Amino acid sequence: MKTVYDMHYRDAHYFGDPYPGLVEFFRAHEPKGKVLDLGCGQGRDALFLTQLGYQVHGVDHSVVGLDQLQFEAGHLGVQVTTELADAYTYPIPEEVDMVLLDSMLHFYKNDLEVETAFVNHVLDGLRPGGFFVNCIVAGKKREKTLKKILGDHTYDWQVVHEAYVDYQGPEDFQATYHLYVVSKGKRDE
Repeated sequence: MKTVYDMHYRDAHYFGDPYPGLVEFFRAHEPKGKVLDLGCGQGRDALFLTQLGYQVHGVDHSVVGLDQLQFEAGHLGVQVTTELADAYTYPIPEEVDMVLLDSMLHFYKNDLEVETAFVNHVLDGLRPGGFFVNCIVAGKKREKTLKKILGDHTYDWQVVHEAYVDYQGPEDFQATYHLYVVSKGKRDE
């Protein structure tokens, strides 16, 4: 099954390097645990995280992206497990310490319902004490939407890290990204 991203992934480094904010957060975080990278694509985050000592499982719907990720992992001498699946419905394994969504959410009007359901699916599946790590293009409406979803959720969420980082990507792509990391607490009564 071909996806739209297969076309983009003809360029082996289409989305560039991991965002500096993600790099800083994951370098500093201890202990290094198990990360589920939903929408991992070509593996720019998965490969980096594995080199830091995290155990990473990447999920994506692009065979081309996953093949490139595995090729690069072999080249780097690291191991990343991958799975061809729909990130939006992928079951969150109980042993996962962190779920990473990097540029997966946009909250455009046409995507709002699907993406809200996706976030709730991830939040419901994440174990208490686990981390939800989200990196999104900065924007008041997007950020407000994400925080509302978290606020409406049935668990207590603690903000662990929040940062805004400018990013210069391939082909003169520039954006400011909002990194928002929360930890799942106890169920609200």
